[in-house]
Amino acid sequence: MIAWVLPGVYAPQDDTELLAEALREEILPPGSRVLDVGTGSGALALEAARRGAEVTAVDVSRRAVWTARLNAWTMRLPVRIHRGNLFGPVGDRTYDLILANPPYVPAPHAARTPRGRSRAWDAGADGRMLLDRICRDAPALLRPGGVLLTVHSALSDPDRTLELLRSAGLKAAVVRRRWIGLGPVLRSREEWLRRRGLLEASEDREELVVIRAERVR
Repeated sequence: MIAWVLPGVYAPQDDTELLAEALREEILPPGSRVLDVGTGSGALALEAARRGAEVTAVDVSRRAVWTARLNAWTMRLPVRIHRGNLFGPVGDRTYDLILANPPYVPAPHAARTPRGRSRAWDAGADGRMLLDRICRDAPALLRPGGVLLTVHSALSDPDRTLELLRSAGLKAAVVRRRWIGLGPVLRSREEWLRRRGLLEASEDREELVVIRAERVR
């Protein structure tokens, strides 16, 4: 999918592929405006660019920005890539499609601001530190008929995501689900997740979901 991932940048994983599957089902006429927030390696932005979309990507990490730019240059695909916090650099435009694979892992050290590599996955005690902001701010950036596709863990309350997007006037539903084994990050905080009731005593898998939200014309 991509050629380069610099150290400290989130590499494409199951959540990336699940969101890419949903992206491939979207109708993207040439010239469609696509925004990829939290682009990481740029994998999803490049997937959209291959289909002729006009793609903008944003990430708060300098290394992620350079990784995405390097991958876009290597693959000769035109993608505008900005460093910034979510919609900060692009809030003056509207889009036909917004992609979001934000940090969503509940973190026991939620009082601390994530640093280094953990910034790519830690998202507060409930995993919604960025998800709530995306649900709040993305709807205003969608054109009529525009779509938001976001992926996150079932540990981070998909029902809350659906509720927020629907309350913003979007038509929202879960369109993809996939169970995967617990990765190193979740295994490292497994006991804490079980104490909080986020993982059942015998559960050794995590469910990923893709939520599609459309601004009705």
